[in-house]
Amino acid sequence: MSTYTTDPRVDQYINTLPQWQQHICRHVRDLVHAADPDVIETVKFTNRPYFTLNGNVCALLAAKDHINVFIYDPIAPDPEGIINQGHGNKTARAIQIRQDEVVNEPALLNLFKAVIANNHVGGWRKLKTSK
Repeated sequence: MSTYTTDPRVDQYINTLPQWQQHICRHVRDLVHAADPDVIETVKFTNRPYFTLNGNVCALLAAKDHINVFIYDPIAPDPEGIINQGHGNKTARAIQIRQDEVVNEPALLNLFKAVIANNHVGGWRKLKTSK
């Protein structure tokens, strides 16, 4: 049972997916809200679910054989190596989750918390230029 505010457009996006993708999306959604209860759901680019708090945190995009979880912070630490795509990208990296894969909940929760913490102090762009 969710205890956070949902956006019906995000529900609509998730509800159109195959059952296994719905499960992954709902699981990721729960984790991003667990990272900070103030996370806001929205839809950008016509139908893509985004989760924001003082900037983008992550987005979901279903593909044929996986769910992409875009992490909008190229400097947030990933000590457990759950990010498996886009390591050289300048604005976002991704985690591709396939059917029957187990999500590393603690690692993903910590990653979301790190992105949110960076957003609270001005975002990764500001932090990157101040180093």
